Amino acid sequence: MTNFIARTVGFKPGERNVFLHILTACNLSCRHCYINPEQHGTAALSRETMENWLRLFAAPDRQSNLIFLGGEPTLHPDLAAGIKTARQLGYQSVTVDSNGFLFHDLLDHITPADAVISFSLDGPTAEINDPIRGQGVFAACTANIRKAVRLGFDVSLIYTVSRINIGQLHRMPALLNELGVRRFFIQVIGIRGKSAGFTRDNLQLTPQQWLSVIPAVAKQAAASGIHVIFPKVFLAEGEEFACAGRVAENYFIFPNGRVYQCPLCEDFPVHAFNITENRLVKNSGLSEDRFFSLDIAEGCVMNKLLQPGNIGYDEQGKPLYRISCCLLKQEMGG
Repeated sequence: MTNFIARTVGFKPGERNVFLHILTACNLSCRHCYINPEQHGTAALSRETMENWLRLFAAPDRQSNLIFLGGEPTLHPDLAAGIKTARQLGYQSVTVDSNGFLFHDLLDHITPADAVISFSLDGPTAEINDPIRGQGVFAACTANIRKAVRLGFDVSLIYTVSRINIGQLHRMPALLNELGVRRFFIQVIGIRGKSAGFTRDNLQLTPQQWLSVIPAVAKQAAASGIHVIFPKVFLAEGEEFACAGRVAENYFIFPNGRVYQCPLCEDFPVHAFNITENRLVKNSGLSEDRFFSLDIAEGCVMNKLLQPGNIGYDEQGKPLYRISCCLLKQEMGG
C-alpha cells in the first residue's frame, strides 16, 4: 500500500464558513444527534427569513462556503429555493448535509452545479447503521446516493465514529467505491445534544481507539482513490495549537437566531451573536469568543471548560494529550 501521509489543513485567514440550520426537525432520532431543542428552538425558517439571513452572511468578494443543515434540511419545502438564492448571492460553495431521505424530490429541483450533497451513514450495512440511525435508513440513503451519483452530483459521505461502529469503519472504503463516492468525512462523536445524555453508553472513543484505527482506515480509503477528511483531535508532541475562532470566520446559525462561533458551545447560551431584525448583533458579557485567546496546556480551552472528562493527566498533573480545535482537519488522498 502507498505510504499516504495525513496533511493538516490549517485555518486560512479570512476564510468564511456559514453553517445554516434552517430547521431543527428531523424524521430520524439518531443516538448521537447534537441538536438541542431547548437551546436551538423548534421552529423552521420561513422562506423570507432564510433568504434574508443568506443575504446577511453573503460576502461575494471573499471565499464563503455555505452548509445547509437541520435537523434534516430537505424536510424544508423551500430548500431548493434557498440553494438557488445562495448561488445568486455568490457563495463559493453550497453543501446540503442530509440523512439521505432527500424529501421534496430535492434532486429534481436543483442541478449538480447548484450544490454538493453530503450524506450521513454510520455503517457499511443496515445491521450496523440502522440501530444507530433508524430502521430502513441504510436502504433509503444508499438508494439516494446512487441516484445523486447517477445524476452527476458531487457527493460525499459522513461517518460519525463511536464505540458502536468503529469496528466496522474499515469496511466503508469498499462501500464508497461501490457507490461511486469519492470524498469521505470521518467524524468524531461529540458530547453535545442527545449524545451528552447518553453518558451511560459511553459512545465517545478513547485517544487510543481513535489513533489506532482512524489513520489506518484513512490510508486504506486514500489508497483506493478516495479523498478522506477527518478531525485532527489530538495534537502531536510540540505541535502548535490553533483556534479557528482566532483566524477564520465560522458561523453556526440556528432558527432561534443564535449564532455561535464554536460548535462545542452549542448546548449553552454563550453564543457570540444574535440575529435581530435581520442584523447580526454582537452579544456582550461572557460569551464564547471571550475565551478563544486563552492558551492552556490542554490545547482547546472550550474542550477543557465544557468536556473536562476528555483529558487525562499524569502523576505530575501534565495532560497526557492535547486537544486540537474541533474544526481542525486532516486530509489524505486525491
